[in-house]
Amino acid sequence: MHANAERVAKALRERGATGEIIELPEPAPTAQAAADQLGCEVGAIANSLVFDADGAPLLVLTSGAHRVDTGRVAALVGARKVRRATPDFVRQATGQPIGGVAPLGHPAPIRTLVDVWLDRHEVVWAAGGHPHTVFPTSYGELVRITGGDPADVGVDE
Repeated sequence: MHANAERVAKALRERGATGEIIELPEPAPTAQAAADQLGCEVGAIANSLVFDADGAPLLVLTSGAHRVDTGRVAALVGARKVRRATPDFVRQATGQPIGGVAPLGHPAPIRTLVDVWLDRHEVVWAAGGHPHTVFPTSYGELVRITGGDPADVGVDE
C-alpha cells in the first residue's frame, strides 16, 4: 500500500473509524471514476477539494453530485476570497496528490466543511490519500473523524 494510504489508514484507526482502505484496480481521480469502479451513485462519493481561502487551506468534502459554490463557502468561513488551490498548494497542505486527497492524514489539521448532501447516502466513499485508494464511511463518521463543520456548500451538477 502507498505510504500516503498507510498514513490515512493509521489516522482512521486512531479516530475509531469503521472503514478500511481498499485499493481500486484503476486510479479514481474523479468522483465519476470512483463511482463507476465502486458501483455506487456519484453523489455517494465525498470529493476532497482543497481551496485557498485568503491564503489558508480549506478542505471541502462535497458530494460528487455537486460543484462547490465558492461564494457561499467564502461567506460560511468568513473569507474575502475562496479559490481552487494549485496542485503545489494542495500537496503542501495535505501531503497528498490531487485525485487522491483524503479527508484526514494531513501533516497539520485543515479547516474542513462537510457537505450536508452526503447525509443522503448510507455509505459514503472518500479518497484514501492516493488516486488508487478509497474507504467507506458514513456522513456522521466523516464529520466526527475530520472535526469538520456540516455545511450546504454546493450546487447540483
